[in-house]
Amino acid sequence: MQRHKRRIATALSAVTTSLLLSLSLASTPAHAASHDPIIFVHGLSGSASGWDDWVADFEADGYSSSELFAWSYDWTQSNVTTASQLATEVKSVLAQTGASKVDIVGHSMGTLSARYFLKNLSGTSYVDHFVSVAGVNHGTTIASLCGWLYTSCKEMQTGSSFLTALNSGDETPGSVSYAAYWSDCDEAINPDTSAELSGATNVDVGCISHTDMNNDHGVYEQVHDFIS
Repeated sequence: MQRHKRRIATALSAVTTSLLLSLSLASTPAHAASHDPIIFVHGLSGSASGWDDWVADFEADGYSSSELFAWSYDWTQSNVTTASQLATEVKSVLAQTGASKVDIVGHSMGTLSARYFLKNLSGTSYVDHFVSVAGVNHGTTIASLCGWLYTSCKEMQTGSSFLTALNSGDETPGSVSYAAYWSDCDEAINPDTSAELSGATNVDVGCISHTDMNNDHGVYEQVHDFIS
């Protein structure tokens, strides 16, 4: 009888241990991130596929595909609307990966919604590094060509009310690490130095076209080193 009781106790102990282990594993995020996940934000007339080269580069340098998020949105809408949608995307990525913060890499107009998120939607609590690649941070005279068509493009015009508010006070708020990479022959940003951000690490990468900035490998290497 005693031997039978010991067998039952041993079996119950094993079942209990197994159950506790299952509960512990269930509470652990399915894809715990080993790096800060990166959210890539494209610009006007762009798409998530514009980041394919850099996504492949990051994977080659040890990032998992589950840590890289090339995000798409309606680029004709106001950057304020896009910023709100980006906030939702950031929280979704954090939930998926189990990470505490993300890195954001934006190209061209994509930097504006990201900066609005950081400044006005508590984004600094969720972002570790912010990278502006050929960002239209202080506007461009070129935007007058499309400002009558799209709200987003109107907001990029030099001196727009959107940019005036975005750049008032601290351009690099919070404890986020900021970097801005710009070209001295950018055909889409006039003047070229409009891409700089006060308080950021500002880097002139030389003569690279606007559309090549976010797939150029040399620029990639500098961005990778900054956020790693």
